Amino acid sequence: MPDNAKKMRRAPTQKRSRERVQNILKVACDLIAAQGSDGMKMGELAQKAGVSIGSLYQYFPDKASVIHALADRYNDESRHCIEEAFSQVTSGQTLITAFDQLIDIYFDLFLAEPVICDIWTGTQADKTLRDMELEVSRENGALLARKITQLRGDQTIQASVSARCLLIMNMGEATMRLAISVPLEEGREIVASYKRMVRSEITDMLGAK
Repeated sequence: MPDNAKKMRRAPTQKRSRERVQNILKVACDLIAAQGSDGMKMGELAQKAGVSIGSLYQYFPDKASVIHALADRYNDESRHCIEEAFSQVTSGQTLITAFDQLIDIYFDLFLAEPVICDIWTGTQADKTLRDMELEVSRENGALLARKITQLRGDQTIQASVSARCLLIMNMGEATMRLAISVPLEEGREIVASYKRMVRSEITDMLGAK
């Protein structure tokens, strides 16, 4: 996460504290889903989470830190999903199939989770979230570059494919933001077009292997 990110004030160490923080984040999700992040108030969050406002501020100094903690959690889940999908890849075709499936899963997740939509549609207005998105794109792009390098059996190509893999991952975030901002059928066509472009790019990097 970028150094300038708005982090939690105190990371929980005891089981009870961790459970309290998870409950706070769950309630925050519910509030954002109902009224958007702009409408969420720290006082209301504390009340509905069953904690004092002082206890809430012990962990989260402001609303932005709550939003960033949620973004961090979704980023971790996304990275785990990519790592798991890529671990099953044994050929160029299975890589393309796995990536296709990941795109579908990600789009369905955006549609099903209003919180993710709210966070990432506001990314461009928040420099910290923009920095976070770029870092996540780099990390996920590196996963893709390593897998392509492994399939090609040529370590010397990793540097040359890294920028292309970063572009694929960063474009994926932008594609999802656009796809959820238009009518559903149009959004699906946008996602399908992105998938076709990615298939072509990955096939080229694989050397048609």
